Amino acid sequence: MLTKHAHERMQQRAIPPLVLDLLYRFGREQHQNGGTVLFFDQHSRRKALSALKDALQRFDKVSNTYVITAASDGRAITVGHRTKRIRQK
Repeated sequence: MLTKHAHERMQQRAIPPLVLDLLYRFGREQHQNGGTVLFFDQHSRRKALSALKDALQRFDKVSNTYVITAASDGRAITVGHRTKRIRQK
């Protein structure tokens, strides 16, 4: 979850949410002044790049996936693989 300030800075600096996810998963942690800085060093950059390459290779197998969400709160109700075309209105 982001603070309003962090969300605004991401927008201003054109940092996509995927990068933040990669920082949380692979970034190096350094504690400073009661907080924690997450950043990419050479090792974490390689790990993140490897994970992205692996995900891209596997994407073709799951590119026909769908999700149905509840209108009230957006929670996922079910997921599956399309076997038929979804007609667009």
